Amino acid sequence: MMFLYVSIHDLFLIFLGILFLVLVLIGVLLSYVLYQHTVSRHMREWSVMIENKIADAIVYSHEERSSDEMFDLYSKKSPFRYLFLEKLVASKKKFSGSAQQTIQQLFIDYNLQIEALQKLKKKKAHLIAVGIQELTVMEMAVYLPQISVFLKYPSSQVYQEAQYAMVVFKGFDGLSFLNEFSYTISDWQQLRLLRSLKTIPEDSIAPAIGWLKSRNTSVVVFTLRLLRKFQVFSVYEHVRELLTHTSIDIRLQAVRTLQSLENIDTVTHLTDDYGNQPAELQLQIMKTLKRSDDKRCCDFFRFQLLNHPRADVKLAAAEALVSLGAKDDLLAISGDKTSPDRLVQIIKHALGERLC
Repeated sequence: MMFLYVSIHDLFLIFLGILFLVLVLIGVLLSYVLYQHTVSRHMREWSVMIENKIADAIVYSHEERSSDEMFDLYSKKSPFRYLFLEKLVASKKKFSGSAQQTIQQLFIDYNLQIEALQKLKKKKAHLIAVGIQELTVMEMAVYLPQISVFLKYPSSQVYQEAQYAMVVFKGFDGLSFLNEFSYTISDWQQLRLLRSLKTIPEDSIAPAIGWLKSRNTSVVVFTLRLLRKFQVFSVYEHVRELLTHTSIDIRLQAVRTLQSLENIDTVTHLTDDYGNQPAELQLQIMKTLKRSDDKRCCDFFRFQLLNHPRADVKLAAAEALVSLGAKDDLLAISGDKTSPDRLVQIIKHALGERLC
C-alpha cells in the first residue's frame, strides 16, 4: 500500500509539473502573439507616418517643411530606420526629376547610409545585395570602394548588384570587372547592364577586343551585344573571327552583330562561312541575309531552297526569295512537275504568308 501511495503521489507531482510547463508554453505563445501583433501594429503606423513624410517632402520645398518631433524621435530606432530606408528606396524608383532629388535628400538628412552600410557587413547574401542596391539607388558613389569588394563574391545575387552599381556610377569604365570575371553573366543581368549604359567612349575598342577573347563565354556574348547596341563598326573583323568559335551561342551572337555592323562585304562573308556552320546557325545566317535585302543573295537562296535537307531552312530561303521579289521564280519551281511535293508545299506556304 505504501508503494502504491508513493506512486500516486509521484504521478500527481508529475501531472503538476506537466501542467506548469503547459501553462508556461501557453504564456510564451500568447506573449509571442501579442508581440507580433504589437510589431505589426507599429509597422502599419510607421508605414503611414513614413509615407506621409515622403509625400510631404515631395509636395513642399525643403524650407517649407515643418519639423516633426514624433517622426524625429522614431527615426532614432533601428526598426523604424530600416523601414524608412526601404520606403525611400521604393519611392525613388517610382518617381523622377525633382521628386527623386527630394527623396535622396531625406536619405542624406537622416543618415540612412548607416543602415545600408551595416547590411554590407552581414553574412547573409540577400542582405548584402539589398545594401548594395540601396546605396546604388540613392546614388552614393562615395561608397564604391566598399561595393567593389563584392565583385568576386561567390553569391550571384551579390556580385550582380555590385556589377550593376559599378556600371551605374562609372559607365563604361565600370565594366572593367569583365577583364578577370569567371562567373556566368545571366541574360537578365546582361540586359540590365546594357540598359544602364547610355554611351561608350571612343577609346572603348581596346578593352572590347580583349573581352571578345575571353574564355568566359558569357563575357564574349555580352560584349557582342554591347558592340551591337552602340554600333562599334571598327571591331567588325574581330567579330567575324568568332564565326569559328567553339561556342554555338557565341557564333549566333556574332552573326547578329555582323548584321548590325554590316558593310559591303558582309553578304560575301556570311555566304562563304555558311557551309562550315551547323544547321541552327545556317538558319540564323539565312534570316540575317534576308534582312539585308540584297539581291546578290538570290542565287544563294535558290540553291538552299532546292538542296538543303532541312525544311525550316528551305522555308527561310523561300521567304527570302519572296522578300526579294522573286515570286515568279518560285511559282515556276512549284509548277514544275519534277519538283517534290514537300518543296511545292514549302513554296506555297511562303507565298501564302506573303500574300495574306
